[in-house]
Amino acid sequence: MTFKHAFFNLGFSLVLMTTPVFISSAMSAEVTIGGHVVALKGNLPPNNTKAPDFKVVDDKFNPVHLSDFKGKTILISAVPSLDTGVCALQTKRFNTEFANFNADVVMLTISTDLPFAQKRFCQTESVDKIKVLSDSVWRNFAEQYGLLIEDRGLLARAILIIDANGKLQYQELVKEVSQHPNYDAAITALTKIAAVKS
Repeated sequence: MTFKHAFFNLGFSLVLMTTPVFISSAMSAEVTIGGHVVALKGNLPPNNTKAPDFKVVDDKFNPVHLSDFKGKTILISAVPSLDTGVCALQTKRFNTEFANFNADVVMLTISTDLPFAQKRFCQTESVDKIKVLSDSVWRNFAEQYGLLIEDRGLLARAILIIDANGKLQYQELVKEVSQHPNYDAAITALTKIAAVKS
């Protein structure tokens, strides 16, 4: 391989590293925070497989499981913290988009923020359509989906869509935590997945 080819390949790899990553098979992944690589604990489950159940809590610390939404199409918006700008905008965007779907679709935002902080955020920002849930107690969602940022206790930014049969059909892991996910791609995918009847 010539130096020219090696340089081109390196440049191409760097471009790929700065764009959202769509995962198709189970694998442990890395993301960046401010350009610095951080490892994720666990493995991302592959598409077209049964979505792992998980346990999180609502604003009253009541347990909520994925299985509670059996038969629904579910979009999960995972964010590091609602007290940051991108996470707040992401949550409000899906709260707005929710109006375009029927009762067979559920949208969840999950973070490791304490339920008290999540409740305050929802009241302040009028987030009242989607369900905002906390993974602060057990980190069970984070571990089941390979989204726990090691040594930070935060979730990586990701979008997951699970169909009415409980299978994971779409996922986007955002490579740089400070960047937005691809909202249009997620909404388009959700529309198509929700339209498929079991």
